[in-house]
Amino acid sequence: MLNTTLRRHAPFWLSLIAGIALWEIAGRSTSAAFMVPFSATLVKLWQLIQTREFLNQLLDSAILFSTGFVLALAVGMPVGMLLARVRVLRVGTEPYIMVLYATPMVALIPFILSIMGFGFVPKVLVVFLFAVFPVLYNTVEGARSIKPELIEVAKSYRSSEWALWREVMLPYTLPYAMTGVRQAIGRALVGMIAAEFFLSSTGLGQLIMTASQNFDTGGVYASILLIGLIGVALMRLGLKIEQHFARWRQ
Repeated sequence: MLNTTLRRHAPFWLSLIAGIALWEIAGRSTSAAFMVPFSATLVKLWQLIQTREFLNQLLDSAILFSTGFVLALAVGMPVGMLLARVRVLRVGTEPYIMVLYATPMVALIPFILSIMGFGFVPKVLVVFLFAVFPVLYNTVEGARSIKPELIEVAKSYRSSEWALWREVMLPYTLPYAMTGVRQAIGRALVGMIAAEFFLSSTGLGQLIMTASQNFDTGGVYASILLIGLIGVALMRLGLKIEQHFARWRQ
């Protein structure tokens, strides 16, 4: 059992160690104005974590991310299932969904700024727009992939529309929706930083901007590393949740 576990996880750890070693070598071989070693980045990250300012900025970003992301889930999953259930509605809105899904949302930030100004609400809107379409699109595709036989069996047992959604559509669609959720996590983090860059400097975005303006390369890399670690942790959590709800498919 132990040998099997080691063999299964060995490629991951070897790849991680190799990446860290490459970062360390490249950082020591390059000017500190462009790149710092991994060890120096960890030292800077530890120094940042110990400051009260960092905790306040992390809390600001966490509130922004959570608000926009939860709204994206609350809209994307129900609307996706509705579009899959109502064909006329899906056909009418599908071109717009595809266009917006492919649109670089950063380009919409000046437009949002001109309408809504600075503040928390427009930043939440940016995070929402970054995150909602992966959830919506994957939910639609998951609900559309339900076998018609399942719907017919449910109807033959005189299931109500609500029972059909609860007993058939939701369990079958949830694993697909969770794939969209994991994709949305990364996009929401990008949206969070973009909003903090362009709308008002707060949170981790402000941390990166301040470090860049002060030519603090270590601070920039430490902030980026932290955001990457948060993203990986959230996506791993999403994967665990997806595996939990997809056990019936195994």
